[in-house]
Amino acid sequence: MKIAEVFHSVQGEGTLVGVPSVFVRTSGCNLRCVWCDTPYTSWSPEGTETGVDDLVAQVLAFRCGHAVVTGGEPMIAPGVDTLTARLQAAGLHITVETAGAVFAPVACDLMSVSPKLRHSTPTADPRWAQVHERTRLRLDVLAKLRDSYACQWKFVVASPEDLDEIDGLVRELRVPASHVLLMAEGRSAAEIASKALWLTGLCIERGYRYSPRVHVDIWGNRRGV
Repeated sequence: MKIAEVFHSVQGEGTLVGVPSVFVRTSGCNLRCVWCDTPYTSWSPEGTETGVDDLVAQVLAFRCGHAVVTGGEPMIAPGVDTLTARLQAAGLHITVETAGAVFAPVACDLMSVSPKLRHSTPTADPRWAQVHERTRLRLDVLAKLRDSYACQWKFVVASPEDLDEIDGLVRELRVPASHVLLMAEGRSAAEIASKALWLTGLCIERGYRYSPRVHVDIWGNRRGV
C-alpha cells in the first residue's frame, strides 16, 4: 500500500488523547475536504509503496501498545484488513481513523469515524465539489460501522451553524451523545483556541464531548507528529 509516513507520537484527538501511539498514515483519499490538514495524502498524494510485512516490522520496532491507522482514507488502502489483523494479533490496540464513506473489514478496537459536513466541500473546484458532495456522507456505511465496531464520532466544526447538521446525523444514526466529539477546524493552535469557548459551550448544552487537538498545540501544523 502507499504509505505517506510512519511515526511515534501521542494521540492528539478523541477519547485516547495523550496516549503514546504509532501512526501509520496511508496515502490516497476518495474525498477532497477544502480544509484537509494532510493534503499530501489527498489533494497531492505522496508516499512509498510498502508491503504489510515491512509495515508490521516498522510498527513493532517502536515497542508501543497502540497503533493508529489513518490517512488519507485508510479504508481504501489495499491490504489494510491484513495489516490491521496482523497488528492486532501482535497484541496492539488498533484505532482506525476514517471519514466513514467506505467500509472495509478491518481489525479494530476503536473506529474513529469523522463524517464530513457541508463546509468540507471544495466549492471553488467544481469537479471535486461534485464528487465530494456526492460521496462525503454514506448513511449505509456509517450504520454498518456503528453496528460492527466500538466507535467514536468525531466532527470537525467550523461554525455554530454546523451543529444542525451534526444533531441530525446523531439522531438518524441513533448515536449516544457521550460518543460524539466536537473539535474545532483550524490550521493553528491560535485558530483552534479562538473557537474553543463557543464550541465547549455547545458541547455542554448537548452532552457532547470537546476534543482538543493536542499535537497542533504542541508542535503546530507539522507532519510526523
